Formats: sequence, C-alpha cells, structure tokens
Amino acid sequence: MSMSRREILVSTTAGAAALSVSPAAAAAPAATGAAPPERTLRVLRDAADYAVAKIRATAPAVTGFPVGTRFEKWVYSQNGDWVGGFWPGTLWMAWLHTGDDTFRAQALASAARLAPRQSDTTTHDLGFLFTPSWVTAWRLTGDDTWRTGALRAADSLITRYNPRGRFLRAWGALDTPDNAGRVIIDTMMNLDLLAFASARTGDPRYLDIAVAHGRTAQRVFPRPDGSIPHVYDFDPDTGAPLGPGTVQGYSPASSWSRGQAWGVYGFTTLYRRTGDPAFLATARRLADYAVGALGPDHVPVWDFRAPQQPHDVKDASAGAILACGLLDLAAASGRGAYREVALRLLTALAETCLTRASSRAQAVVARCTRNRPAEDGVEISLPYADYYLLEGILRVLRPAELDRAIDLSGPAGHPQAA
Repeated sequence: MSMSRREILVSTTAGAAALSVSPAAAAAPAATGAAPPERTLRVLRDAADYAVAKIRATAPAVTGFPVGTRFEKWVYSQNGDWVGGFWPGTLWMAWLHTGDDTFRAQALASAARLAPRQSDTTTHDLGFLFTPSWVTAWRLTGDDTWRTGALRAADSLITRYNPRGRFLRAWGALDTPDNAGRVIIDTMMNLDLLAFASARTGDPRYLDIAVAHGRTAQRVFPRPDGSIPHVYDFDPDTGAPLGPGTVQGYSPASSWSRGQAWGVYGFTTLYRRTGDPAFLATARRLADYAVGALGPDHVPVWDFRAPQQPHDVKDASAGAILACGLLDLAAASGRGAYREVALRLLTALAETCLTRASSRAQAVVARCTRNRPAEDGVEISLPYADYYLLEGILRVLRPAELDRAIDLSGPAGHPQAA
C-alpha cells in the first residue's frame, strides 16, 4: 500500500465507529485464578514444548540479536537495535519451562553482549533492552553484575525526561531537534526499568519520572472509547501538547493493535508498581477497547481501524502482548473476563500462528507485522512475538516460576492471583 493510497483512505477511518467490549462482559465476576479447561492446558503445553524445541534447534546458529525474519530465517542486529532484550529473554523463558541449563548459559551469554548499551542515551528503549535480559538475569541468578548494569541503563533512560512536558522523549539523540517532543505509547513498557531502579536503590527519582510520564500518557493518549494513537507530540521547549500522530499505525485517528497492547500491559504494570488506581482504570479502558475490537479468530489485525479490517493482515505479536497484559490485568483488577479473553488469545495463537508448517522456519510465531505503512516486515516473524507468547503461556502454566523472572507482585508488594 503506497503512502498516497493511505492518505486517501485516512478520511474513511477518522470517523469510524469504535468497537468496544460491553461493560457487562468486562465486569463479569469470575475467579481470576480459576483453572483453565484441560483442552486449553493441553494446547498451551504443546505450544510451549514446540517453542522450546524450536529455540533449542535454532540457538546454536544465532549470531546476534534477532530483529525479524526474511524468508523464514532470522535477520540479526549486532548491537540489539531496540529488540535485543527479547532473545535472551526468550532463552530465559525456555529455561523456566524446561530447567535445561543450556538455555541459562545461552541467556547469560546473549545478555552480556548488550553491555555497551547501558550508556546509550539516544533511545527510550532501554527497558525493552535490559528488563527481559539483565533484570531477569539478576532475579534468577542473584549476580549483582546484572543489577548494576540495569541500574546504569536506568540512569541513561532518565536523561531523556523532559520536565516541562513531564514525558520521556521517545526518539532521537538528545542534542538533535528532530522528534524532541515526540512521545509514543510503547514507552509505557520501558517504565518498569525505572521502577526496578527505585526499588533497588531506594532513590524515588526513577519511579517519580515513570509516574510523571504515565500520568502524561494517560492524559493525552486515550480517546473516549478507549482507543489510542501511536504517537503524541509536544512542544519540547514549553511542554505544550500539539496533538496525536502515528508512524506504525494506519492514521492518527486509528488504533494500531500492537500499540494498544503495549498500553494495556504498560499501564497495568505501572499500577502494580505504584498502587495508583488511575493507572488501573486506564489499563481497563484500553483493554475494553482492544477486547471489543478482536475478530472471531482472536488474532489481531495490524490496526483495529484499518479500512480492510477484520480482513487485513494480522499481527500475532500484538496478540501475544495483549494476552500477557490481560492476564496481568485480570489479576490486578479481579476481573476474570480479561483472563478468559487472554486464554482465547493464547489458544488462537498456538493453533493458528505457529511455524509448524515450515521445516525451515527459525522463529516460533508467524503472522506478525512490524510496520505496515512502510511495507516493512508484513506477515513475518518477530522476536517479541516469541518472547511474549512464552511469557503468556508461563503465566498460565508456571506462574510461580515466572514470578521469579519478572516479579508479578501487586501494589505494596502484595502478590496477585496468577
């Protein structure tokens, strides 16, 4: 799809009616820890076993950090790009599922290659880079080398805070004007690195910045129906809001499905670290929209408001992220309906989006879309899809083990139902 065609069609979506989950469904009481049906458990176990077998076969030939596939083979970044944390994170998930120390050794070796990025002040993605790799490594090994490196990364991340607008700048080196006032919904997923830093050091500064950014995001991103844009711009000099935009979504008025999923997961996590009910309410608004926008097959299209949805290309990575966020939200809110949708999402991914049909595929999850407007990575595999699929399955099958890796505790340290 060319940009000119996209611009022509934008007007057809700007006023599109939003789909949303019914309030009754969202509020339906159910035990968040209720055991899933045995068939669901079998499907998820089988998917986890398939994922681990695929990772075991692929890992010895991995020469960098997977960023996506080309002709079903991983393409690598040597410095990690923004996705470098997901390969060691996936290896950690495989270790939790199997106890095979080969995965543990591979996870540690891969994470160590990210060490130069601790001092990178040119990106907001330090949470994506260091939380599933170095923070997880510290939690699972107790080796303070990993904690120290994660704290250095948090120090780099807070240099991107704009106190006038109370936000973390997403893109661009700090000494460049381009994108200086640009905020993206993805940043919500980087805030937990700051919560970790405050918890480990006792310095409230990190969490204060995370909370300030979260409050700004919850003020400007959600629309009345709970959908969100990908981007919001501010005047970097005054902090004045300028308005929504998009890069990976269909339009500023659309709902890029992966961004919607980042928002659900990110606001839920920030609620867990702070206990602020406003963050929980925001997570629920975003989740209700996403749940209502899912089609019958439960595999999200790349943008919930793209003109050809629900028959447009899919993004299974959005489904995996959303499933994790909904499981977390079910536990945080006590609303079992979110867990039920998450289980349907994970089952749909396991049954329709794995790479089982191809003997040459190196990834676990197919049917992902990286950047549809740029025609970049349409219906490929992506490393974060593999990571979040396994995280979601382990949230169901092995919650105690997963809690060791990513800390599922609720506000004020009170554990949540799994």
